[in-house]
Amino acid sequence: MTLVDFTKTSDISNWSIVNDAVMGGVSEGNFSLNENGHGVFKGTVRLENNGGFSSIRYAIGKTIISGKTTVIIRLKGDGKTYQFRVKENSDDRHSYVSKFKTSGNWETIEIPLNTLYPRFRGKILDIENFSANQIEELGFLIGNKKKETFRLELDCIELK
Repeated sequence: MTLVDFTKTSDISNWSIVNDAVMGGVSEGNFSLNENGHGVFKGTVRLENNGGFSSIRYAIGKTIISGKTTVIIRLKGDGKTYQFRVKENSDDRHSYVSKFKTSGNWETIEIPLNTLYPRFRGKILDIENFSANQIEELGFLIGNKKKETFRLELDCIELK
């Protein structure tokens, strides 16, 4: 099941940026399509004013995922660590998260859905890992507790 294939769309209007400015920080991130048809999430994470993260979110709408067990993401990172995040319901306060390290080359990341753990404002919650039959939002976040520039290029996101 393909959730996002950037090479087949020119519409990224359902993607939004959420930076640490929501809590006073000054990190900057942006999201665009490049000339090769890939989604590009890039910017600078800064630590001033208790900041330290940048994220993108995709409002996918209610998507039934029954029977799917793994997220497959084709991407090219910059050697840094990112978080893949999903929400069962878009109005949930918490997200289910998995960290992954990029290699600097095009690669395919596979994340078992049942390994996504619940987080809210950087804290791991004492509730079960992801086990829902639907998602309404997915996204990526960088927040490695240091000032850094970043670039994550996305090709497609699928479930199997």
